[in-house]
Amino acid sequence: MEIAGLDFVRRNEDLVVTGKSGTGKSHILQAIGLRACQAQMSVRYARCVDLLDDLYAGLADATYQRRLKRWAAPDLLIVDDVGLGQVKKREDEPTAAHTLFNLMDRRHGKASTAFSSNIKLSAWGKYLGNATLAVAILDRVAMRALRLDIDGPSYRQQVARDRAKQRGTRLPDDAAEPDDAAVPNRQER
Repeated sequence: MEIAGLDFVRRNEDLVVTGKSGTGKSHILQAIGLRACQAQMSVRYARCVDLLDDLYAGLADATYQRRLKRWAAPDLLIVDDVGLGQVKKREDEPTAAHTLFNLMDRRHGKASTAFSSNIKLSAWGKYLGNATLAVAILDRVAMRALRLDIDGPSYRQQVARDRAKQRGTRLPDDAAEPDDAAVPNRQER
């Protein structure tokens, strides 16, 4: 209930929601964003890849500082789907990790940021292109963060199974959720 009551936002704490695809992470963040709007808080929502693309566009058109300031401003910034989407890597520009670090450094302790991710936090460095800066980002976030790890089946897969059952059909094997026990070890092949 602490999350739904938005107390973490009032205390300028962060939120990290992790779990497999289809477990409701984005839905939870969108509901929190809606509640924050209803409470007259300023909110900005974006998928991580879209936020990074916007900041990269600022590097190209010399509006980076203005864009960074706008992303840093809301009471609650929701960064959805860290780990999904292709992060562009450009040779002559800072990594995604540099860009996200700059934003988080501005917000740290001054405003709340909520993240969702379906990759392990230890994989953020690879995704963002710089492990050292990813650790620095997570260090700032972890200092003042609530963690919510959702472990469960995919809602979308369950809906698909229910629909198939109503029709009297089965889902193809490749549409089912992966089962670690069913995946053969490469050495066993």
